[in-house]
Amino acid sequence: MMKTILPGQTVGIIGGGQLGRMMALAAKEAGFKIAVLDPAMDSPTGQIADVQLIASYNDLEALEELAAISDVITYEFENIDVEGLSHLCSIAYVPQGSELIRITQNRVYEKEEIEKAGVPVAQYIVAASYQELLEKSTTLSYPLVVKTARGGYDGKGQQTIRSEQELPLAEPLFSNGECVAEEFVAFMKEISVIVQRNGLGETAILPIGENIHKDHILHETIVPARVESSTIEKATKAAVAIAEHLKMVGTLAVEMFVLQNGDIMVNELAPRPHNSGHYSIEATNSSQFHQHIRAICGWPLRSPRLWSDAVMVNVLGEHVAPLTSKIAHYPNWSIHLYGKDEAKYKRKMGHVTILTADIEGTLEEIEASGIWADKLEEI
Repeated sequence: MMKTILPGQTVGIIGGGQLGRMMALAAKEAGFKIAVLDPAMDSPTGQIADVQLIASYNDLEALEELAAISDVITYEFENIDVEGLSHLCSIAYVPQGSELIRITQNRVYEKEEIEKAGVPVAQYIVAASYQELLEKSTTLSYPLVVKTARGGYDGKGQQTIRSEQELPLAEPLFSNGECVAEEFVAFMKEISVIVQRNGLGETAILPIGENIHKDHILHETIVPARVESSTIEKATKAAVAIAEHLKMVGTLAVEMFVLQNGDIMVNELAPRPHNSGHYSIEATNSSQFHQHIRAICGWPLRSPRLWSDAVMVNVLGEHVAPLTSKIAHYPNWSIHLYGKDEAKYKRKMGHVTILTADIEGTLEEIEASGIWADKLEEI
């Protein structure tokens, strides 16, 4: 049963990273109080929360304490303990439930549910062992991408296999258990569709972004995506179909490949606000974080509107110093830093959003700034 959570009540967040921080900031604007559960003493979300619970995500006592002080509970990342979350659902109001987490934690379950929703994925096989991979891989065409069923992000937990002779490169992945092997998709672009849904089944979709990666980490999101309107229609239809099939509440980011003919193929799901939606804070009338809070609190969703074309650029650890040294040169940049304690190499530390009437010129400006140069030394 959907509840309506009102200003003055408390939103509990499992996870204290940057997504939780931006959720919390959006919730505080509407007058909510924030409680956060995270192992770190000074997490990005904890810095702005009203209540901090310092404990591991599977600490049942801490989860029960979070339930006691929260009127609604959400999460900011998917790698949380499903059993603990299921227990939480039995004693607290968690409108997103635990089933979506169970599905998206496992690539096998995820692909099965995407297919059940009638949405295409790459041809794939499931292998419980390296020997099974050798036996089943004959049904696929090379190159392949072998991925662990559980865990892995930003390119971790996967291996590209270009020929039968390279199959041994995938053997170490099986130390983490079952794997998925899928045919490599010759895609033209990657886009992400962020769909948000409340308990009444009302859905809203942010303007669709085009993603550019470096070293398997999202580098830039360009909005609107530079694809045909027919592709936008297909992507929107697919995202809504998946959201409705899963009966999800909250936020679901659907990463898709755009093929040469303009068709789409789903790559993966993320059951939470997504890095590629950060642009929405400045560029839309209701950011992904505001919409997420509306969805879990039982409020009506706003119809998303793009105020301006935009480019979002991630700030990793190696970019923080060059960025801060050049702030005075770029007054039109919106700079977000997440309050993390140490600027480690390749660690996501923040992002920059640039509203623009000239996407290509802005991409050139980003490159010319030198902040995101490819050969920065590790810090």
